[in-house]
Amino acid sequence: MTLTKKGFYRALPLPSEVAKASMDRTRDMEESLLQSVTRTGALVPKKRAVGRLVMHSMAMFGREFCYAVEAAFVTPVLLSVGLPKHLYSLVWLISPILGFVLQPVVGSASDHCTCGWGRRRPYILGLGIIMLLGMALYLNGDVMITAFIGGRDNQRTWAIIITMLGVVLFDFAADFIDGPIKAYLFDVCSHQDKEKGLHYHALFTGLGGALGYLTGAMDWGQTVLGFSLASEFQVIFFFAALVFLICLTVHLHSIPEVPLRYENEEAKLLLEVTESYNYSSIEEEIKNSYLKSTCAEVNAAAKPGRYTDTSHTEDQRRMTLKSLLKTLLSMPSHYRCLCVSHLFGWMAFLSNMLFFTDFMGQVVYQGSPYAPHNSTLYLTYKTGVEMGCWGLCINAISSSVYSYLQKILLPYIGLKGLYFIGYLLFGLGTGLIGLFPNVYSTLALCSLFGVMSSTLYTVPFHLIAEYHREEESLKLQYGEQAREHRRGKGIDCAALTCMVQLAQIILGVGLGLLVSVAGSAVTVISASMVALIGCCFVAFCVRYVE
Repeated sequence: MTLTKKGFYRALPLPSEVAKASMDRTRDMEESLLQSVTRTGALVPKKRAVGRLVMHSMAMFGREFCYAVEAAFVTPVLLSVGLPKHLYSLVWLISPILGFVLQPVVGSASDHCTCGWGRRRPYILGLGIIMLLGMALYLNGDVMITAFIGGRDNQRTWAIIITMLGVVLFDFAADFIDGPIKAYLFDVCSHQDKEKGLHYHALFTGLGGALGYLTGAMDWGQTVLGFSLASEFQVIFFFAALVFLICLTVHLHSIPEVPLRYENEEAKLLLEVTESYNYSSIEEEIKNSYLKSTCAEVNAAAKPGRYTDTSHTEDQRRMTLKSLLKTLLSMPSHYRCLCVSHLFGWMAFLSNMLFFTDFMGQVVYQGSPYAPHNSTLYLTYKTGVEMGCWGLCINAISSSVYSYLQKILLPYIGLKGLYFIGYLLFGLGTGLIGLFPNVYSTLALCSLFGVMSSTLYTVPFHLIAEYHREEESLKLQYGEQAREHRRGKGIDCAALTCMVQLAQIILGVGLGLLVSVAGSAVTVISASMVALIGCCFVAFCVRYVE
């Protein structure tokens, strides 16, 4: 039996004047949510239209578009400003270290955010602004420094500093923003819509990446914008900033959130109304802890990260990094196993993707980036890098296609099958590329990169949703005893996203040394080995909800 909130209020006699005033103040917010309260005490968001889910996914489109622009241009930009080689690893290590330390803090903070606009959207907006700032600095830093600072040596020094700062800010915000976006989806959607939303996220991630790589592959220097602006980098920034701003605006207006500050008013209203009128049916429900569970569920739905009493809310907001790390270490074992499998997946994926264009230029095309720029070896290497960009475009397109196929395969092979297949195909594909480096076979096998990409962006977060759904069922079955085990969606999504930064840190420290010793071929072989190890971990260690 399902009882809507409007029907719930009508079924009761008129409440006191105070309760009525409180209800009037929150009526608009309640009607915008259009949620329902079931007899078991669960508060279930309404079914979301496909258009709303598509609007919500536009943030992933814009984010991946900007990521593709960075992948295509950040190395040429760093080389053009004269960044010393020994500082390359520093550029790529600062951002993931910051993200790994701060990601759980922001995830927990968003669980307890009391902004009237919602819990997640203020953080998404702030991180989006930081992304734009970082992109503006690393694509336009050289031009900005030339305009404001004189002296060639000073210009070079400041251009390196500004460009490095831009890359760090962009990577930091772009990696960070994924957690709040996923938590936002989980907050406002039913379980079925969460599945659809994750698939749409993967679909638009692939489309955004493909369009970004195609934009970077075009020669904008011969266009009207190329002649109007100072450099091709400024043209790219114009398109990237425009696309991201449009996508971010659409995303932020996709689905309304319930502000956290309303939760106490809703709980107080339910308690006041039911305590004022002692119907026998309500008395019976109180004896069975139904009403208490209902009020707790209203609070939990408005603040998913809460798993302690209301009196402890202020302590949670003042949670220090030390106590937060302790909380992460005390996660249930199946959460930790999922994080480890996610770490294996991203280590394998990034090991291949970060050096793929260099692999194409040096190993597949047998060119050299260290040869004179007018030599055949260097031109051959440049051709291989351009072909590598087309391979990455194939990866992005296949990611979009596979995200659609996942919905078809899911009822037949389940999440375990999807997770296993993603790691297995990627491991086999990168292994074949490393053993048989041929242009055409490599481009064909690039489609398997998209399978892994789509898997990493959907299946782990789908499992998080399943874990929360199971915990919700336990809470309803066992009441307050299970409630203490409830974890916040924000901090769980942040813990998963932290594995991306940890993978970048590990690769930044270790893989660079391997490449300098054994060459670019070691990257795809390493990616294959790590993916196959992760495949075994996914099959035997990750827990799946039946």
